[in-house]
Amino acid sequence: MQVWPTNFVPMTDSAELTEDGFLGGRLRLRQPKSGHRAGHDAMLLAAATSARPGDRVVEFGAGVGAAGLAVASRVAAIALVLVEIDPDLADLARGNAARNNLPAEVCVLDIASGADAFAAVRFFPDNADAVLMNPPFNDASRHRSSPDAARQIAHVATATTLEAWVHAARRVLKSAGVLTMIWRADGLADVLAALERGFGSVVVLPVHGKAGEPAIRILVRAVKGGRAPLAIYPGLMLNDAWGVQSPAAQAVLSGQQLLPLATL
Repeated sequence: MQVWPTNFVPMTDSAELTEDGFLGGRLRLRQPKSGHRAGHDAMLLAAATSARPGDRVVEFGAGVGAAGLAVASRVAAIALVLVEIDPDLADLARGNAARNNLPAEVCVLDIASGADAFAAVRFFPDNADAVLMNPPFNDASRHRSSPDAARQIAHVATATTLEAWVHAARRVLKSAGVLTMIWRADGLADVLAALERGFGSVVVLPVHGKAGEPAIRILVRAVKGGRAPLAIYPGLMLNDAWGVQSPAAQAVLSGQQLLPLATL
């Protein structure tokens, strides 16, 4: 059983949407009450993403914009682009950016599309400094699909999902641009294989739901054209053996501390 910390709490509620506080309440996001909802994976991804003022930062599969907007709330003056396949979620992302006074371009696009589809929405190659992404990563053969179509698209990977998303990141990143992603821990070999073409300087940080148990997530940083050898960092424990949130996890999820991948 996956054990996650519970430090974000719905603040307001309506028939179809909730408004939730992230980063200790500094980031307020409206999102669907059911279906795919932003949570701790998005905040971990943001805390692992390196960016500098002036960088063009692209989030693939942005949903309501949680991870990208968390990065923008930390790093001033980035050019943030939120890419999402679902027009309704893209509308929520646009509203969330405005609600938090964080400038962002929102693009409705299927990440698995070809170069022509990217160009049609003025998404050109070699123009991003950083890409962050939380692709659908549940194995369809082992994961019971949700009856909610949007939730299924957001959570369940196909045989080509990972390769397609990494390929898209390679297309849009500049040379020496950085890809940061989160994936399920038992898929590490698949991630490393997908990154073999065009990426190097790979760094992996395991995330454990509970102390003493196997990792449930991996955060991965890779550099386009990088040549440094693979490095695996000490894991982040979200909860202790008794299920109590660790101080390290609390600091990261509240936005008070970055993960090492963001400071390399």
